[in-house]
Amino acid sequence: MAVSSLTFRWVSSTINNKLNLPHNNDSPRATSAFFSGETTCNEEDHCKRRPLMLGVGALTASLLNASSLFAEDVPKTYKAFVDSSDGYSYYYPSDWRDFDFRAHDSAFKDRYLQLQNVRVRFLPTDKKDIHDLGPMEEVVPNLVKKKYAAPNQIVDIFDMQERTIDGKSYYTFEYQLTSPNFSTVSFSTIAIGNGRYYTLIVGANERRWKRVRNKLKVVADSFRMLDI
Repeated sequence: MAVSSLTFRWVSSTINNKLNLPHNNDSPRATSAFFSGETTCNEEDHCKRRPLMLGVGALTASLLNASSLFAEDVPKTYKAFVDSSDGYSYYYPSDWRDFDFRAHDSAFKDRYLQLQNVRVRFLPTDKKDIHDLGPMEEVVPNLVKKKYAAPNQIVDIFDMQERTIDGKSYYTFEYQLTSPNFSTVSFSTIAIGNGRYYTLIVGANERRWKRVRNKLKVVADSFRMLDI
């Protein structure tokens, strides 16, 4: 599936191309879209854009079809988040809400369960493809143990998958981090493109994992890099 970005032209120069679209059962005319406006930066030199709720009454079906991402139906009970300026997109559960997650570019969470969330960040890189990091069997364990886990956490990696879509490669893996007082299980998808190293993580409390695993796997598998 070839994925292309959507382009919008606005009078205000502060509006960027972040688009939050409903699943196929929602009417475009009855739904507001998220576009980024205010920008703040943390000490890691990474800018986090806070979405602004802007009504888009003129968003038509022909506009949606401008990207082949929407040629296929967004799964029921999910919405699509598209960031055409930063070059990525993914699905998230439609009842989740956006929130600020430190050093991340976008994030959504369950309304009631704080640990049930998805977040995406990216860092600059001179590498061209995820394979430039090394084989998946080496990259994933090193990443989880050295970057994702705290020193007091026990790491378990359950599954690793490599996918190539439209010539772009992705590693997706499932892992558990166990602390003395609690445990979380997550999927992560990593990819390299556009001079950026993208990371998506979607997870939940270990006690709820069996109930939500398949739901969250859809999110992890939906991540796509867009050409920018």
